[in-house]
Formats: sequence, C-alpha cells, structure tokens
Amino acid sequence: MMGSSVARQDHPAGILPMNNASSAAVLLNLQPDAAQFLADVIAGLSGSPKRLPCKYFYDERGSQLFDDICGLEEYYLTRTEDEIIRAHVQEMADQIGPGVMLVEYGSGSSTKTQVLLDHLINPVAYVPVDISREHLRRTANGLSRTYPHIEMLPVCADFTRPFELPTSRRTPTHSAVFFPGSTIGNFQPREARAMLRQLAAMCGAGGGLLIGIDLVKDIRVIEAAYNDARGVTAEFNLNVLRRINTELDANFELSQFEHRAVFDRQRARVELSLVSTRHQCVAVGGRAFEFAPGEPIVTEYSHKYSIEGFAVMAAEAGLTLRRTWTDAGNKFAVLHFALLA
Repeated sequence: MMGSSVARQDHPAGILPMNNASSAAVLLNLQPDAAQFLADVIAGLSGSPKRLPCKYFYDERGSQLFDDICGLEEYYLTRTEDEIIRAHVQEMADQIGPGVMLVEYGSGSSTKTQVLLDHLINPVAYVPVDISREHLRRTANGLSRTYPHIEMLPVCADFTRPFELPTSRRTPTHSAVFFPGSTIGNFQPREARAMLRQLAAMCGAGGGLLIGIDLVKDIRVIEAAYNDARGVTAEFNLNVLRRINTELDANFELSQFEHRAVFDRQRARVELSLVSTRHQCVAVGGRAFEFAPGEPIVTEYSHKYSIEGFAVMAAEAGLTLRRTWTDAGNKFAVLHFALLA
C-alpha cells in the first residue's frame, strides 16, 4: 500500500538533490511517469472487474492520509506492529546483525525503522524505498539529520518491479530487507510469491528479511480497520480518483462513488473498492468508461495469514523462518527469515 526501473530524466541519471544542506540525502528517482500511470489506469479500467493499482494511492496527499489512518483507533495494524517491534527490537537487531545495509520496502514515514536503527550495531546505510517522492524526500532529509553516521540512500520507485540498490560509500557486511505493515498482503498469492523471490534476491548471501504480516482473526475487528468511523479510509480510497482527475485530466465525479471494504472469508482477504452509485460515463486519456449502478472498481486487497501458511509460501522463495514475534492477542506477527543454505 508502489513503476519503472528506468529513471525519469528531470535530473541527470535520475539523481535528485534533496536540498542544499550538507547532511541531506540524495534521492534516486525511479518514480513512474505520467505515461506509465495512464497506461496502468487504462488497463485496469478496461478489465472485468475494473481495477486500479493500489500503488497509485500514494501521492503526497495519499501518503499523508495513510499516516492519518495509522493513528486511528480502529486501525490496529500499525499500532500492534509497533508494539511488537518496540518489545523485541533488540532481538530483531541481533537477528539482522552488524554492518548492514538496511533496505525498507514501502518506507512511508520510517517511524518503525527508527526504532531498529537505534539498536543496530554499526549500520552502514539505510535505503528507504517508496513511490511518493516528496514524502520520501522529507523523511530522508529528517533521518539524515537524526542519524548522520548512517548513509541515507532513498529510492523513489515502484518496488513491485526489480531495481538496483544504490552503492554506499562504505561496504556493508550484508543486506537486510525490512518490509513492515503487512504490505505483502496487498499482493494476490501468485504475486506475493514473486515478491518474496524478489526480496530473497535483494537480501543475497548472508542477508535476511524482517517482515510484518496481519493474522486471521475476528472478522469484525478486521472490517472495522478498513471502515473507520471518521471516514479517513474512505477519503484515502477516493483520493486515487482525485489523483487521476488531477494528473491524467479525467472527469471522475467523486461524489458518485462510495468506499466499500468487506472481508472475503474464502480468500482470507479484505477487498477495497469504489462503487458507482449510478449509471455514468467517465473519460480518461481520451477513452470512455461506462459504469453501471453498483459496479465496483477494485482498488486493493489485504490478505490475512497464518504464520504456518506464510512460512510455507516463503520457503518456496528460498527463505527459512528463524524467529517469530506476536502480540498477546495474536493479531499481528513480525517474522525474520534467512536465505536457505
């Protein structure tokens, strides 16, 4: 909750100076351009059911809305994962090991990562990877000031596609990937397996993966997390249509779409969609798309797991489970995997 491996040429080689401060990080810009955005939207709306990739939630406004969601009472995921990490951070840091280049997929505001950075021994570099460039820019600049001894190498990219790690000034002993927030749950099973293979390749020899997964639990608890009383999640969901209007000159009437989030028991996933409230026609990129009353645009899946089932899926990607940490209510789990020998 994410592209192109070719850098945008709004600065040589896609390298963007963060600001003029000496402590500022330098951002590698692999952000999807408008042509890719449009192609993905056209392809998604041409399917049945209609879909929009959830990676496009995250422009600057969407990233801020998601930060707001993380603070909601109903949204247990962030709060629970944070509690687990704070309770067991030294054990996690020991699993990761000294001299690491830490790579975080979907870094957002990097709040959980700072707890890790405070406990790691001699970390060489931190590589936050996120699709929202301005949000990433501000976060990386702040971290550069807080951790001047750790090289900050932010990458603005769609992490669902392979990308090359930046080269740090110091040579790390190994790389480790941090993938919190149960973002892996946004992928359908085949996609999740492919992502785990990509994560294993990113870790490389001697590396490891620290990942958060949301566990199957009381459906009422799950559905409430995506239907908060304040309507912030609904605003976040609708923001993708606002973004398409603004950046792709579309004419979605946001008031004619409603947020919906329901749990599919059979597939163990929450399905987020935007449902048309009437018959309407929307223009995007010179194409017209018809919507029937009640027709949804699927915007996100959020799969829930058992620890055992997820470990089996990770093993198929060459990863073996080393440690497991959960909260008292078994709502959420943080797992550490290493590459199989």
